[in-house]
Amino acid sequence: MSVAARVVITGGAGFIGSHVVERFLGEGHHVLVVDNCSTGRLENLTHVRRDPRLAVEVADVTDAEAMSRLVGRDDWIIHLAALADIVPSIQRPLDYFHANVTGTTVMLETARQAGAARFVYAASSSCYGIPDVYPTPETAAIRPQYPYAAAKYLAEQVLFHWGQVYRLPAVSLRLFNVYGPRSRTSGAYGAVFGVFLAQKLAGKPMTVVGSGAQTRDFVFVSDVAEAVLGAARSTLHGEALNVGSGAPQSINRLVELLGGSVVHLPKRPGEPDCTWAAIGKIRQALGWEPRTPFERGVRIMLEAIHHWDGAPVWTPETIAEATKEWFACLT
Repeated sequence: MSVAARVVITGGAGFIGSHVVERFLGEGHHVLVVDNCSTGRLENLTHVRRDPRLAVEVADVTDAEAMSRLVGRDDWIIHLAALADIVPSIQRPLDYFHANVTGTTVMLETARQAGAARFVYAASSSCYGIPDVYPTPETAAIRPQYPYAAAKYLAEQVLFHWGQVYRLPAVSLRLFNVYGPRSRTSGAYGAVFGVFLAQKLAGKPMTVVGSGAQTRDFVFVSDVAEAVLGAARSTLHGEALNVGSGAPQSINRLVELLGGSVVHLPKRPGEPDCTWAAIGKIRQALGWEPRTPFERGVRIMLEAIHHWDGAPVWTPETIAEATKEWFACLT
């Protein structure tokens, strides 16, 4: 694969995006971050803002005119910008389809017209819904359970269509449960790590859904950044690759490692008892391996716990209020 003229990273001020920016800068690339800062924070880039190879543009990926001014020939496009979380997608599905499907389509068409050399899309393992097979391969049935999952999968289908019709070199990475420093501290009820760490810091019990025996394929964010770099450098085209640890961990094990008291909440409809990525394909295609054991990743999160100082502290009551439409729609 030829060297990029520049790497354009949409959503680069977000949790995952800021780590991807750091990784590409570390490889000597010139990087343009495009982020509307609706969920991303420029503070996530503080440690690299003085790098002369970094430029930041506050803009929305659904703005075709603005994107056409920013993307150039031979650029690599790393498309991470998206609205996330289940609950708000149920409440505001049109916003999610606009940001995630229209935004991706605008970026694809911009890349095509500019003559971009590569397009890497951050898809979601939520497309699998409640799988029949564990570990879950890329060939598993697609069963999105809520609008966020549906929008992310539809955007992936647009990606492959642009790749097929216009020969835009494109690859999709289906991310499993990504965690690590700089994960989001605000917004709707979401990722379990942020919820638990804010509760622990505030001296409140951790809100465990169901029995806590359910497992999740937690993959550390630096490993995800490495997968993105590998996909961008590769010659893969029209492929979807799972990105996970391949070693699911129970919520009870997470609680044990974090330490603290627990309160149990009702199990939520549409959530799988297990997420578990089959990662043989990405191993073979990119030579990629997850390198951060879960216990070490949790230690890193605990060392950074004050990042969650001032974050919303969820209680059983506020969670019940936030998720009532989830139960109403999916039960």
